[in-house]
Amino acid sequence: MIPSRLVLALSLLPISAAALAQSTPAPQPAGSPAPQYPAYRINPGDQLEVYVWGEERLSREIRVLPDGTFSFPLVGRVQAAGQLPADIERQISVGLTEQYRGQVPQVTVSVTAPAGFQVSVAGKVRTPGSIQPGRYINVLEAVIQAGGPTEFADTSNVTILRKQGAGIERIRVRLSDALRGSPNDRDREGGLPQLLSGDTVVVP
Repeated sequence: MIPSRLVLALSLLPISAAALAQSTPAPQPAGSPAPQYPAYRINPGDQLEVYVWGEERLSREIRVLPDGTFSFPLVGRVQAAGQLPADIERQISVGLTEQYRGQVPQVTVSVTAPAGFQVSVAGKVRTPGSIQPGRYINVLEAVIQAGGPTEFADTSNVTILRKQGAGIERIRVRLSDALRGSPNDRDREGGLPQLLSGDTVVVP
């Protein structure tokens, strides 16, 4: 006959093992790093809000002209295209210096509508044309927003045309794996290029 104390000890073993397993947290997968986006630079067509603290008469919303500039009271023409909002704040502050004997009021510039951020998708996609994504997108997202490739599109030989000064840079991209739902290691590691305003994606 098994002693009662031994029976009690044996019956507690599974409970103790289960409790131990519950008290040990399962390893959690490392979190993916947050995507890194370039600082937004102003484009022609963007809607800006310029606020001059304490000077309501100067605060206003402005749309950047196609030549990349806009006019501001007491300052004149401001070069905006390609600039950061902080750059425009400095331009306006310097332009207002002669209007104030003391310190120039603080100037704040914010982008209220990035309407000038546009990319184009051409070739064998279902709805070719211009896209205003309102955020940074990569080449795959642009093709999807254009309705996706047509039946006979060569998605292994997609080209991004990017303006570089007076020339055009050509960037070749293979999208066939990602579009089949089986992205390769390079795709998963951020190998799909992000698009800049003015880029054209050509799907042959």
